[in-house]
Amino acid sequence: MDAARALFVAKGYADTGTPEIVAAAGVTRGALYHHFADKADLFRAVCAREAEVVGKVIDDATRDLDDPAQAIRVGSVAYFDAMSVPGRSRLLLLDVPAVLGRDEATGLTLGEGRAQLREGLADALPDAGGGELEAMTDILSAAFDRTALAIAEGADRRTYIDAMLGIVERATAR
Repeated sequence: MDAARALFVAKGYADTGTPEIVAAAGVTRGALYHHFADKADLFRAVCAREAEVVGKVIDDATRDLDDPAQAIRVGSVAYFDAMSVPGRSRLLLLDVPAVLGRDEATGLTLGEGRAQLREGLADALPDAGGGELEAMTDILSAAFDRTALAIAEGADRRTYIDAMLGIVERATAR
């Protein structure tokens, strides 16, 4: 999976072939297909692992925080820290939706982070209804992802994180 990740990041999914992956990993094609049905299945596993790491970073950073506003701020920065690993934003935010489709991308790579954000918003806004929480989660998730992509593409990290934190603070002020 590490060899496949490196190739997917360097060349993109479409330009990475299974012969390259097995050569880089030092395994046979039979070994690859013993563990994964096809290249898409391997890609799915690589990206699921990436998403799990992002979720764990956020969980670890916010585990002992009781104040909902502080948890959202700390969790937000943890998300950007986790997404700053080279190639991760591209894999999770651009390639997964393009390769696996939006629905699978949402479930596979964004589901955990989205659930964490929704939980944080629910804690910060206990009077918000379910529909409002869902809408805020969708909108803020998109803003978080756009911010992570901008940072990955070279935008000023501090400026973008501060702007995103400002948006979150205004959204959760009641």
